[in-house]
Amino acid sequence: MDLTQAKHAFITGGASGIGLGLADALAARGVPVTIADIDAAELESVVASRGAKGSGRLRGQLLDVRDRESWALAKSEAEAALGPVDLLFNNAGIMPDGKELSDMPPESFDRVIAINLTGVFNGISAFGSGFRALGKGHIVNTASMSGMAAAHAGLGSYGPSKFAVVAMSEVLRDEMAPYGVGVSVLCPGYTATNLPRSTKRIGGAIVDASIDVLESEVKPHHVAEMVLRGIAANRLYIITHPERMAAVEQRFANIRADCDAG
Repeated sequence: MDLTQAKHAFITGGASGIGLGLADALAARGVPVTIADIDAAELESVVASRGAKGSGRLRGQLLDVRDRESWALAKSEAEAALGPVDLLFNNAGIMPDGKELSDMPPESFDRVIAINLTGVFNGISAFGSGFRALGKGHIVNTASMSGMAAAHAGLGSYGPSKFAVVAMSEVLRDEMAPYGVGVSVLCPGYTATNLPRSTKRIGGAIVDASIDVLESEVKPHHVAEMVLRGIAANRLYIITHPERMAAVEQRFANIRADCDAG
């Protein structure tokens, strides 16, 4: 997609982290942006800090991605304010609790799946038919490198949610291609975000409750630029940490070996 032609971007989890990095990068390119987030205070602070109140170029939208009725309202209000959405970033997500599957509270598993996976579906369900009708646009679903290789203890909810987002994106790309709509799946590695704090705010547990931010040399604005290049090139997979591909290659080598073994 030619980003100079973009009319309106809608970003979930947009008040912090990668979502905010995307909002800033798009706004800097003159694209009107709706940043949607479950945290009302942070949402208000972000919009105010960018001097966007009343500008009509960047607006906030309160949204719990688990709530389908809220999605319908968010779409209606966003498009009434800034016109049809032609860039959708299903970016909201939370961390795993780090527990092994046998010890994981069912409500913890359900929470991760509801936000990381069903939340992505809800975004597609709310906006997908509109993209088809427009005959243009691009959808980016945020997964993770743990959606490519997740053979580590403690990823029993997070890994499946992100694997499923990858699969959903692959299917959606084939479904949307005849209508001129692009689809990408973002698979980031460790990025400097406040994901631990966001996870705890909605009742989620993490391995180290004292951590509020992730430390990394890779910042949200770095990821945002990678994503925008990926959109421009209509790439299916957007990989931010190529060093993590070794684990993916090992996974496929194991699959091949067991396949060949009969």
